[in-house]
Amino acid sequence: MADLTPIRPYLWFETNAQEAMEYYVSVFPNSSIDQVVTYPDEALSEHFEGMSGKVINGEFTLNGAPFGCIDGGPAFTFNEAVSFVITCADQAEIDYYWSALSAVPESEACGWCKDRFGVSWQVIPHDLGRLMERPEQMQALMQMKKIVIAELENA
Repeated sequence: MADLTPIRPYLWFETNAQEAMEYYVSVFPNSSIDQVVTYPDEALSEHFEGMSGKVINGEFTLNGAPFGCIDGGPAFTFNEAVSFVITCADQAEIDYYWSALSAVPESEACGWCKDRFGVSWQVIPHDLGRLMERPEQMQALMQMKKIVIAELENA
């Protein structure tokens, strides 16, 4: 079935798109791998050298949101210029996603983390605006890695 969502993110992995899709659908509820097309036999073209069996087009859903991906080789890498926001209902949900996704401690700041594939995530409470109304709250947030709601409320 074709995805009719007019805009969706499309992620370029070096050679681990299948692994990434499998991991992400294990982390997020209401998720699935919807389609995987792999590179054909390498003998068909020099453009596919070393990519046989890798993902040329993957389609997956994370908590109802459609994504696409490719194993495109080392031409590009992820950086913090693009991130995905996870709006969490409470501290337990923040803790769950942070534990599941944060894999690069030196990249953690103000609710931002980077996963083992290099993708950046913002793991935030649903009412972050309310939790940043006072200057003291904003100062407390700037000192955090993972957001701790109680610390922002008490700032």
